[in-house]
Amino acid sequence: MNVSHDSVVKIAAVIGAGQADARLRQLADEVGERLARAGLIVATGGLGGVMEAASAGAARAGGVVVGILPGPSTGAANPYVQVPIATGIGEARNAVLVNTADGLIAIGGEYGTLSEIAFALKADKPIVALDSWDLDERIVRASSPAQAVDALLARLGADRA
Repeated sequence: MNVSHDSVVKIAAVIGAGQADARLRQLADEVGERLARAGLIVATGGLGGVMEAASAGAARAGGVVVGILPGPSTGAANPYVQVPIATGIGEARNAVLVNTADGLIAIGGEYGTLSEIAFALKADKPIVALDSWDLDERIVRASSPAQAVDALLARLGADRA
């Protein structure tokens, strides 16, 4: 099969803490849903918190959800992940997630999220922060899920949700 790069579906990573409060989970759920409705594949670290909420929103919208897992078992994935990828490489999976994505949306987050943001900046990947780390002028700040998704879509050259 010969597929042009222009016809390949974009992948958006949603990054954030594995344990998140209800507000961050709601933001992530809406971001996941909006990304899926825009036709993007949603990739996360595959576990709980922000990752699970974004996965749930994307799955509910009929999107494809990929989980790049830190451990050796696909069984560790949250129940909304349709394509679990067990890396067995621990936190180094953050680099795999960033390199897999065309762009990222960070929601809240702790040091793991910070490492993903750093990898994204180094790789010159578009990144949008929603209530997350404010480190660099290349990070687009958003105040709502709709604004975050629209900003990422604009940076990826995709249609708006």
